Amino acid sequence: MDLRERRSPNHDARTGIVDMLVLHYTGMKSAAEALERLTSPDAAVSAHYLVDEDGTVWRLVAEERRAWHAGMSSWRGRSDINGASIGIELVNPGHAWGYRAFPGTQIEALVELCRAVMARQAIPQRHVLGHSDVAPTRKMDPGELFPWAFLARAGIGLWPEAPWPEAPENLAETRRLLDAIGYAVEDSGAAITAFQRRYRPLRCDGAADEETRRLIAAVAKMCGEV
Repeated sequence: MDLRERRSPNHDARTGIVDMLVLHYTGMKSAAEALERLTSPDAAVSAHYLVDEDGTVWRLVAEERRAWHAGMSSWRGRSDINGASIGIELVNPGHAWGYRAFPGTQIEALVELCRAVMARQAIPQRHVLGHSDVAPTRKMDPGELFPWAFLARAGIGLWPEAPWPEAPENLAETRRLLDAIGYAVEDSGAAITAFQRRYRPLRCDGAADEETRRLIAAVAKMCGEV
């Protein structure tokens, strides 16, 4: 791994143990622009690591400190995601500036980095999350082009190989399973869209059709919630 240092001043003390890994895209026009923003005291945002498209990894904040990457977010009823997570940014222009697939060199570096972080912090696979998972009403990243299935095969995050045979019968049961997985379900449409963006990327419309509901049940089963 080509690991380089550029320290960000944007961090503070942790409030608890680390048991989550949150993946983002930068949503900016260039790596230089993203690196500048993540290390600017005026921006008041940061991440622990930034992975460039060429595979270069920048360490911005020490893992024992809380980086400011998740914003208002929640998972499994917990709201201080920054305090409990490692944040990794992937250089990508995002939906605003020409969203594109993540290069293989970038994903290879990410896999190596994630494995090392998960080993150091004892992060379970079900707690490897996208920004849109923890902030479904606000965020879309890392987006529908992110290779979650590839990462899951490398032991990073979850991916159901097939939908569960039986779908939840109604929206109430669907919401219950989404909540059990970890999603905030106050806005069920946003939660379903976030789920689809990760597990059914060809359809991100927030509709709880049978295929989506069966996939929700499959992921809940992987989490031990069915």
